[in-house]
Amino acid sequence: MKIQLALDRLTEQECFRIADETSDNIDWIEIGTGVIKEYGMKIVREMKAAYPEKTIVADMKTCDAGKHEAEQAFKAGADVMTVMGFSHNSTIKQALEIANDANKRIMIDLLGIKDAKRVKSLYDLGADLFCLHIGKDMQKEGSIADPALFRLVKGLNDIEVAIAGGISEKTIGELKDSIADVVIVGSAITGNQAPKEASSAIRNKLEK
Repeated sequence: MKIQLALDRLTEQECFRIADETSDNIDWIEIGTGVIKEYGMKIVREMKAAYPEKTIVADMKTCDAGKHEAEQAFKAGADVMTVMGFSHNSTIKQALEIANDANKRIMIDLLGIKDAKRVKSLYDLGADLFCLHIGKDMQKEGSIADPALFRLVKGLNDIEVAIAGGISEKTIGELKDSIADVVIVGSAITGNQAPKEASSAIRNKLEK
């Protein structure tokens, strides 16, 4: 199981400091939507240059202009770009085509998607990497990611599943033996005064 570090609501300096401190314990580095809006594709390029061995995720949350935004992300060095699952099918198809041509990947963000039929239709379009996502504002109302979300991808073959939403050292245990391939951790690491130790604790919980 891979750990994806979500860098969001941070300064550029904080992003690189935390990535540096946690690099031994994480596999994928996500440049969050807010960070991209603040610093643009420049920070994606710089993060890939600094960590060429890591999978860099540009959390674009694309919901239109799939071709253009996929080209932007991949030219900047991203290995994965996020597209919202509620986007028009043509947006998703365009993004997938660009990703396939560039030997990159599209992660479909299922934030707000409650119907497994919609996920199946995305799968039929060629999507094979899905993010089960409880958003930050939803977390404030007490919801966090848990195994119940896996029903959305039940029965889909040859896919990878990421899960995000309030995951921490305390909650990671219930995901350890799940179908998740990637666990996305944000504030439990980035909001910790000792991000290296926090990421190490989460890694140790997965490897026990």
